[in-house]
Amino acid sequence: MKLLFDFFPILLFFVTYKLFNIYLATGVAMIASFLQVISHWIKYRYFESLHIITLVIILILGSVTIVFHNTMFIKWKPTAVYWLFALFFLSTQFIGNKTLVQRMMDNKLTLPKLIWIRLNLSWTVFFTTMGIANLYVVYNFSTNAWVNFKLFGTLGITLIFIILQAVYIAKYTGK
Repeated sequence: MKLLFDFFPILLFFVTYKLFNIYLATGVAMIASFLQVISHWIKYRYFESLHIITLVIILILGSVTIVFHNTMFIKWKPTAVYWLFALFFLSTQFIGNKTLVQRMMDNKLTLPKLIWIRLNLSWTVFFTTMGIANLYVVYNFSTNAWVNFKLFGTLGITLIFIILQAVYIAKYTGK
C-alpha cells in the first residue's frame, strides 16, 4: 500500500498525460504531490523526507515547465531526485556512525558493518544509474516513451533491484 501511495503522483501524471498533455499532467502531479504530503501529515503527524524532497523539486521544475512551456524541465525531475538521493546515501558513508540504509533498517535487521556499507553504496550506484538512465531516455526517445519509462521502466527496475537486495541480505540473515 505504501508503494502505491508513494507512486500516486506518478500514476496521476501518467493518466493525465495519456488523456490530455504533459503540461496538464505536470500541474496534476504538482497538486498530487502536495496532497500526498498533506495527507501523510494528517494521518501520521509527520512529514516524510522523500515526499518533501519530491514536492520541492516538482514544484520548482514543474512550474518552470508550465511557465516556459518547455518539457525538458519536468523530464529532468526524476534525475534531480535520483541524484539527490544518491548524494544523501553517499554522504552517510562519511558522516555519522551509520549509513542511511542502516539507519532505515537496523531496527529490523542485524548485519555486519561491511554489509551495511555495501548496501548503502549499492543504493548510491542505483540512484546514480537511474538518473543517467532517465537522461538517456529523455534525450534519445519521444516524450511518450519517456512517460512510459517513468512509470513502468523505473518501477520495474526498482522492484528488481529491491529483490536483488533482499537476496543479498538473506545470505547474511540466515533466511
